[in-house]
Parts: sequence; structure tokens; C-alpha cells
Amino acid sequence: MALRVLMLTQWFDPESFFKGLVFARELQRQGFEVEVLTGFPNYPGGKLYPGYRVRWYQKEMMDGIRVNRVPLYPSHDRSAWRRVLNYASFAASSLIYGLFFARRPDVIYAYHPPLTVGVTASLIRLFRRIPVVYDVQDMWPDTLKATGMINSPKLLRVIGKVCQWVYKRVDHIVVLSPGFKKLLIERGVPAEKVTVIRNWADEKSLLEPKGQLPDSFPTSDYFRILFAGNMGKAQALDAVLDAAALSETKSANIVWIFLGDGVEHEQLKRRAADMALQNIVFLPRVPGSEVGSILSAADALLVHLRKDPLFKITIPSKTQAYLAVGKPILMAVEGDAADLVQEAQAGLAVQPEDANALYQAVLRLSMLSDEQRAAMARAGKAYYQEQLCLEVGARRFGKVISEVAGGRAA
Repeated sequence: MALRVLMLTQWFDPESFFKGLVFARELQRQGFEVEVLTGFPNYPGGKLYPGYRVRWYQKEMMDGIRVNRVPLYPSHDRSAWRRVLNYASFAASSLIYGLFFARRPDVIYAYHPPLTVGVTASLIRLFRRIPVVYDVQDMWPDTLKATGMINSPKLLRVIGKVCQWVYKRVDHIVVLSPGFKKLLIERGVPAEKVTVIRNWADEKSLLEPKGQLPDSFPTSDYFRILFAGNMGKAQALDAVLDAAALSETKSANIVWIFLGDGVEHEQLKRRAADMALQNIVFLPRVPGSEVGSILSAADALLVHLRKDPLFKITIPSKTQAYLAVGKPILMAVEGDAADLVQEAQAGLAVQPEDANALYQAVLRLSMLSDEQRAAMARAGKAYYQEQLCLEVGARRFGKVISEVAGGRAA
């Protein structure tokens, strides 16, 4: 009989989420029976998706997978209180459903963030004796501090203690980088309780892209370096503007492209205008199905995070997307992410928040031959397929789930 897995996650399709339906389908393909417990889709805008309204309960069938939706307060703005209400409302409703109404699974797979999902999973485990595999994608409270979301030392300590409580109660923890595992071990989690499984990308949208290039996308007369994704404080993109200013001063034939949005988006546009930069192009956020065509049109792809101890052990999710697309990568992140790109021989790594280093690296990429850049791209794509793709990652998860079910299921 197939092992039954309950995926407990606050976010799920149609929200753009690489560990949503594609992950559930792959687990099902590998022989597991998968059911989902989630909320009503509202991420990242905080508004309910068309065709949905908050109800006490809604069941859907998506590609043969049962999806149970429970109520939450839809919000994802900068208000801390509304964000807390969003997390807490889903935690409460999913706990009630998980305790009293969910069909008994063999294993619960719980996705973090937010931490409240881990609390719910731990409480269900306590009362129903169902083992939990906990997928930690953000290291709380470190991420909350590094991104400026929470600055209160007292509140950060409380969140840290809750994290420790969850870590003790779940049966196994999966993390996305060796640095995450090392940090958990330093915080008292047994090494044998933690497995590193690196993330994969949204392969369908990247490898089967739709949509056309925007009219404002630069032509091949220029070397086009592209940053895609969230533009927040953690990305420290002012340094990239400074690098663009350097390249313009030196008359380098380079265009810097920013694709996406975020809390710093408008500030970056204003600063670029104040600096009178002519080699900057801002493109609005596009649906996930259209991102691949834009990434593929660039000559190189940029990852940038500010200097912070947390980011030395973080591998930004766009890294896997860039590898899957097959383009040279400029990794301006210290630690595990830089190690990954160098191991894959897929590009260059430089220190973050160093405008001159960024400029020099982009200049170096632009001066490589087409074949040298193509070799980087091929190496990155091959590394992704062999080490990071959905099938490989899901198979590793399947092994962990089977071991947890066999060793701890009631």
C-alpha cells in the first residue's frame, strides 16, 4: 500500500510556488499518495485570486491530488500586524482541520516559512502521533532580522525559542544548504536529524516559456546582464546601480536589466533617474510562465544579496532557475551560493556590495568569447539536471519520507 503524505503548506497553486503542485505530482508519480492542506490563494499580493473567496472549507481536485483549503486572513503587505494575522489565522484553521477532520496520513510534510506551520505540524504530531518531515527554507529568526522585518531583540529571542521547540518535536528536518545544517547543529539539533536537499526550479515555466520579449528589452548590440526577482533591502541593489554607473563612465557596452518588483523598486528607479543612468532598464514583474523567455534572452544573469552572515549559508532560489535556463551566472553572494556556482563551473563569483568588483566581473564576462560563455551555460544546465532537478530532489525527499514513516509512524 502506498504511503500517505499530507502536505501542510500555507501556499499552494495557483500561487507561484515551486514546492506546490509540481512537487505533489512528482511524489505521487514516485508511488506516494498525496493530499494537501493549504489556505486560499492570495500570495504575493495579499488579494484573493479570481474565482476564490474565503470559506470555512473548500475541496479541490488538482491533477488527481486532493487539495483541502481552510480559511485565512489574506494579507502580504508591510504591516506587521496584518502579516501576523495572516500567519496565525492559517495556523489556527489548519490545526483544527488537521486534528479533527484530516484523513490520517503516514507522514506530514510541513513547509517553513512561516514558523506557524511548524507549530501546527508539531501539535498535530503531539495529539495524533503522526511523524513530521519539516522543510526549512528560511532560517528564522535570522531571516527576519537580516531583512529588517523584525528588529526587536526580545521578539527575535521569542521566535528563536519557538523554532527550537519545533525542531525538537518534528521527526526530521530538510534544509536547502550545508550552511543551514551546520547552523542547526550548532543550535543543538542532532546531525542525523538533518538532511540537505537543494531546491529545484519551476522547470515547466522556465524550459517551456511563453510570451514575447518586452519592446524595451535591449538588443544584442549590448551585453545584457539581468537581475530577476524581488527588489528588497536584502538584495542591496544600490550597489548594482553604482556598478552600472561605473560601466557607463568607462563607456562599456553593457546594459543592466532589472526584472520584477519589491519594496525597493520605486526607490531604485528614482535613484537611477537622479544619476541620469542611460544603461539601466526596468522591466515590470511578469507571470512565471513568461520569465523563462526573458532570462533566456539575456547574456548573463545576476544574483545579489547584501553582506550578512545569514546569506553566507543561503542559496537564493533564483540560482536554480538561472542554472536550469542555461546562462552564465554572476553570483554576488558569499558562501554556499558562490560555492555552488563554482562547483557547477557555471559562472563567476564576486563579493556583494562591491560596485567595482561587480563591474569588473560583468566586463570580464562580456569579453569572453561566445563559446566560452556557452561552455559555462552548458555546464550549469548539466549540473542542474544531474544534481538539482525536480526528479532528483523529489526522490531524495521520498527516501526521507519513507525512512521517517518506517521508523516513527504510529
